[in-house]
Amino acid sequence: MRKIVLFHIIMLLSVSSLIAGGYQVRLQGQRQTGIGLIGTSLFGDASSLFYNPAGLSRINGKYSFSAGMSAIMNNVGFRLNNTYSTVYNDNPVGTPLYIYGSAMITKDLGFGIGAYTPYGTSAVWGDDWIGANLIQDLSLQAIFIQPTLSCKFGDLLSIGVGFVIVTGDVELNKAIPYNSPEVMGQTNLQGSTTAYGYNFGLLLTPGKKWSIGANYRSEVTMSLEEGDAVFTVPASIPEQLIPRENTFNAELPLPANHDFGISYQATDKLLLAAEVNYVFWDVYDSLKFEFSKNPAMLNSSNPRKYSNTIIPRIGAEYKFSDIVTGRIGFYYDPTPTNDQYFTPETPSLTTYAFTLGLSVYPIENFAIELSYLHLETQQETKSYVPDNFTGDYKSRTLIPGVGLRYNF
Repeated sequence: MRKIVLFHIIMLLSVSSLIAGGYQVRLQGQRQTGIGLIGTSLFGDASSLFYNPAGLSRINGKYSFSAGMSAIMNNVGFRLNNTYSTVYNDNPVGTPLYIYGSAMITKDLGFGIGAYTPYGTSAVWGDDWIGANLIQDLSLQAIFIQPTLSCKFGDLLSIGVGFVIVTGDVELNKAIPYNSPEVMGQTNLQGSTTAYGYNFGLLLTPGKKWSIGANYRSEVTMSLEEGDAVFTVPASIPEQLIPRENTFNAELPLPANHDFGISYQATDKLLLAAEVNYVFWDVYDSLKFEFSKNPAMLNSSNPRKYSNTIIPRIGAEYKFSDIVTGRIGFYYDPTPTNDQYFTPETPSLTTYAFTLGLSVYPIENFAIELSYLHLETQQETKSYVPDNFTGDYKSRTLIPGVGLRYNF
């Protein structure tokens, strides 16, 4: 029994990939979401702060403010290998948000600051589903704060750099089975941390029709120190073996992103755009945990073996009138996960995405922005080999969004 308990306690240490892996939440601007989550080559308002800081020195006006939020409605189905019963998660609605403000200090130098949530959601599978020993529920909140400077060099080149401060909290619950599935223990992990990174961008505008952008968002290492670990286990298990209350340290990397985009003003009304995102998922090779009490028995290193991915995006924007502008987009997002180490806490599957967007200008320079993102995945058979857990996954995600934008 001791080996069974220790094995499943060690297995819980692989469940934080919502921080360090899975899909990224790039919902940091409604205009960009509507055009296929393309933003590296777009500029004109404070939302450039996230997608390409170089664009802050090319805002339309002296000041720019932008704020918005989205509602992530995600449904994931899981069917255990060689069975016909499908289990669905019960995730609450996620609400990523952003708020930006920027100003031109001189005619060539811009400054901005923003707060946004590119990581943060919940995964709820329930207390007694078939994979409860891997994950019952997970909650993550992460806020990025970014002060930014941008400088314009004539009409051709702009550069921008932002310093990123990240604060995050995570809580996990999972079951610990013993000799039979009917006898369960409970594990609770909680932790918070602060980390730092940077966001650097270049923007070229060779003529009035073309815009070319490049952006690099650095890796951010979330180092959890002295997180709280609580184990609810039978009294027959000695406290020296499994301390009921413990603390742990762990490092959870958020991958770097290198984005390249191009936009073409085909007519006075039609804008065409394309972008490629390279995501450095290979930093998530393993997840290591170090406990303060009984480290010889509880410390672990859990393989993940993620691979880098390339995400191609295309989109278009059409100005119907001075009051209404519409958008459409599409992108393909391959999963970074390893087929042998796939866990259900954040079932990142290969995804096809379709987007729509609309801006309404009730008065000059003020826009009410709407977006819709629809994600469909392939049905894929995945395994977590260390726990002999194999099954079919498929998910669908609906994400409406609303925002406000004002330049003056």
